[in-house]
Amino acid sequence: MRSRRSTGGAWQKRLTAALVAAGLALTAAPAIATGQDADFAAWLDAVKREAASKGISAATIKGALSGLTPIERVIELDRRQPEFTLTFWDYLDRLVSPTRITQGRRLLAEHRPLFDEVTRRYGVPGRFLVAFWGVESNFGERTGGFPVIRALATLAFDDRRAAFFRAQLFAALRIIDGGHIAPKDMMGSWAGAMGQVQFIPTTFLDHAVDFDGDRRRDIWTNRADALGSAANYLRALGWRTGETWGREVRLPDGFDWNLATGDVRKPLTEWQRLGVRRADGGDLPSVDIAGAILVPAGHRGPAFLVYRNFSAIMDWNRSLLYAIAVGHLADRLIGKAGLVAQRPADEERLSRAQVQELQGLLVALGYNPGAPDGVVGSQTRAALRAYQRQAKLAADGYPTPQILEGLRRDARAPATN
Repeated sequence: MRSRRSTGGAWQKRLTAALVAAGLALTAAPAIATGQDADFAAWLDAVKREAASKGISAATIKGALSGLTPIERVIELDRRQPEFTLTFWDYLDRLVSPTRITQGRRLLAEHRPLFDEVTRRYGVPGRFLVAFWGVESNFGERTGGFPVIRALATLAFDDRRAAFFRAQLFAALRIIDGGHIAPKDMMGSWAGAMGQVQFIPTTFLDHAVDFDGDRRRDIWTNRADALGSAANYLRALGWRTGETWGREVRLPDGFDWNLATGDVRKPLTEWQRLGVRRADGGDLPSVDIAGAILVPAGHRGPAFLVYRNFSAIMDWNRSLLYAIAVGHLADRLIGKAGLVAQRPADEERLSRAQVQELQGLLVALGYNPGAPDGVVGSQTRAALRAYQRQAKLAADGYPTPQILEGLRRDARAPATN
């Protein structure tokens, strides 16, 4: 037993040394900072002067910024880290629930003339707009309870992402100055996402539309403006009229997992030749488009063949799971079936601390997963794939308790020359 303890101690030292050398030592979340030691009032005065220099009216500056104070809860939410990461199945169950499918179908039918007109103007089918609408705000029911100007000022004053939120703050002031909404009515998320489609202020300025012609772009209470704005934004992101987002597929035995990174795009005819089929076993469509294979829950979960419109959804929100949920919800709204793949009965979630440990172990073993932040992003998946290939495992880039234990075991192993 003494030998095992010694080996474990050496492993921990090696892990810590590797993290320090890489500048990636695990740290606690930043302490809450609400500006108590700085002069928020002086900072706000500088913001007011800069707003005036940008041409924002004195009335807007006075009405939106007078008497402003930071919101401590906003900083708390910005720093909050969930204890557990959601699995693919958890995430899908949350965003594509039976209730949301039923309500979305009803709204799609109820507002058919509006969706037909939006599609005619922008080329985005109504089912996708309803899917975004449902995922972003539960069809306008949950648009956020924070005063946007105050929330943005809080985050712009804070050091962590000051430049980004300062730009959003000035954009929000321009929205008010344009007469689109009054300061007291500009409510949104703690991070300043607004309205039924949760646009940040710069996205509003660039892509929101006055769909009904009343000279206001109202994404808060005007359904037509909100959905028209979403369609206009998707078109700007490269949405291709007449194409779908992707589909669940069946991969052949012996599939090369190096092809399932999302970066490898092939024509459907080539995927067909490699043995990829529809989820029900049928042939892929005979159309001249390319796609990429994704396995968001690893080799034991569903596989998806995604097309160019999937990239537009990803540009809206950089979460892989978000994009799949939106696409799948859009399919369910027109009566398509649920996924053929089923959740494994023995599925386990990794905690955020376990993901951080996994990332640290990859660093200790010579891989580069990026900063050990407890979030499984593209860099962590790439590093994990490299480890899995070296260990002769299915290189799906998916973290599991079994993979974590394998990394621990390998990190404990004595170094060899």
